[in-house]
Amino acid sequence: MLKVKKLRCEYRENPMGIDVSAPRLSWQLIADGRSVMQKAYRIQVSKDDDSFKNIVWDTGIVSSDKSVHVEYAGDALESRTRYYYRVKAWDNKGNVSDWSDAGFWEMGMLGTDEWAAEWITPADVNLQASKVSPLLRKEFNITEKVKTARVYVTSLGLYELYINGIRVSDHLFTPGWTSYNKRLQYQTYDVTHLLEDGVNAIGAVLGNGWYKGELGWKGNSKIYGDKLALLLQMHITYEDGKESMVISDNSWKASTSPILMSEIYHGETYDARMEKYDWNTADYDDSDWNGVMVLDKTKKNLVAQESVPVRVIQNIKPVGLIKTPKGEIVIDFGQNMVGRVSFVVEGPAGSEVVLQHAEVLDKDGNFYTDNLRHAKQTVRYILKGNGKECYEPHFTFQGFRYVKVVSYPGEILPENFTGRVIHSDMEVTGNFTCSDEMVNQLQHNIFWGQKGNFLDVPTDCPQRDERLGWTGDAQVFIRTACFNMNVAPFFTKWLRDLAADQSEEKGVPHVIPHVLGDNSYSSSAWGDAATICPWTIYICYGDKRILEEQYASMKQWVEYIRRQGDNEYLWNTGIHYGDWLGLDSKEGSYVGATPTDLIATAFYANSADILAKTAKVLGKSEDASKYEELHRNIIDNF
Repeated sequence: MLKVKKLRCEYRENPMGIDVSAPRLSWQLIADGRSVMQKAYRIQVSKDDDSFKNIVWDTGIVSSDKSVHVEYAGDALESRTRYYYRVKAWDNKGNVSDWSDAGFWEMGMLGTDEWAAEWITPADVNLQASKVSPLLRKEFNITEKVKTARVYVTSLGLYELYINGIRVSDHLFTPGWTSYNKRLQYQTYDVTHLLEDGVNAIGAVLGNGWYKGELGWKGNSKIYGDKLALLLQMHITYEDGKESMVISDNSWKASTSPILMSEIYHGETYDARMEKYDWNTADYDDSDWNGVMVLDKTKKNLVAQESVPVRVIQNIKPVGLIKTPKGEIVIDFGQNMVGRVSFVVEGPAGSEVVLQHAEVLDKDGNFYTDNLRHAKQTVRYILKGNGKECYEPHFTFQGFRYVKVVSYPGEILPENFTGRVIHSDMEVTGNFTCSDEMVNQLQHNIFWGQKGNFLDVPTDCPQRDERLGWTGDAQVFIRTACFNMNVAPFFTKWLRDLAADQSEEKGVPHVIPHVLGDNSYSSSAWGDAATICPWTIYICYGDKRILEEQYASMKQWVEYIRRQGDNEYLWNTGIHYGDWLGLDSKEGSYVGATPTDLIATAFYANSADILAKTAKVLGKSEDASKYEELHRNIIDNF
């Protein structure tokens, strides 16, 4: 028995809307014998046809044991087109598999000129300036039988998208966090099943998110811009071959939503009395809504979705209620988690549910929030008062185990609350257990630490007023991350932002995406994420392309270090975090006793070594020799 299973394109199963010109295909063999190895393979790719009658690439029988990252090498791929592929394999025992089940990938928008849509924002300047999340909507007609429909959409800020009252996907915090002014992801959705004959409606609600909301511990906001906006293009193909488009333009309408405030750090305030029932359906009367205005924003920074989406991954029920020494009621979820709480409540209109989130109780058993600094982590829900009401926040997440119930009408029952665990939907690939329960607990904590800090970017913490993509944290943890989960797409996206955010001198910011001050660059070990992270992805996944993509960034980082100080083989200048939070640090200091120039030069040597090995992998023999020599000289001087 020999079968080809688990087909993947660019690490993902049947990805929608990619913009990779030569997608890489991977698969696994299933066999009932031992020591079975692939001896040869054959791939066929068919355009818009899962019966493989319209083949655009056929490898023929290729003698190779390679089953990961086989690059497509057929005809040039076309925008907004689906390609099906299948694989057959031969093994070293003389067996031949049947063709695998077909997988597919679908191309997104491959050129800026294909975007007919315009950036739109509410025309009401008061709504623009307020903390209220705006609603946007438009109606359109379907008069013929629809074959396929795709939506290509992104936003300045975060968005949730609906068609005929139904959410188009379960993806959260879209379009994700990138270095927005240089790289902004858009998502692709198959919405064929959501369209109806006659009048249809499309609606979106926008949130501040990382784009406009507060970031960092200094209270900075509007780092990327001060206006939320939507960019949307729907392509509808009919059975007779004709096409039509629905785009974001000045024909849309805008209004307020019940989301009065939503911030990553501070939580969300929702007034259910302000709900506009069925606002995202065709039967809704929007005559009192205001118009929208078109923003002059670029589309040249648009890229297709690169990482896996953020989703609700798991639900956790409380393990009990606690009455603290202060007399406060606290829900214990039994696990430090990242996400939010959904709840059911019943009470009179205007009554409130107020929840505060925290990770620990203090030594006396009271609810503890000092470690949150300025982050409020508070959710406030105002009831509309018509029976049972269900709610969970939209554009915020919290780091917590304990939830203090500040206000809640009626009896507080644990079964009315659910913890919703949220993170990037990375496939779990590794696990570890042993005979020592303390070691098992350590691995459990590591795993949950990854779940809590891999929400679209690799963050340092998920609870206080920070939650930033610290490069030092990313590089020190990446090898463990690769063991636990498939993080290759996750880090591919983040490393592209690292390269985009390198300074003019090619130093690496302390956090990616870069949102700190102009001088927040280039600490040793932190900046070395530029070399360590792509190399780790390569050694764990055999991903040569990430080295090709990041090579210029890696080289620029090493050359940046080389230019520091008066000895090109030592790094003994600049300001470094050193052994940050070292246990041997002096009172009032965060830095351990190990000299920072020793740490800096050691990491310099490591990055030079990685760069030399990368050059060798990429066939850059001159660079390989050059950086091997640099590595030797650094070691001698060290």
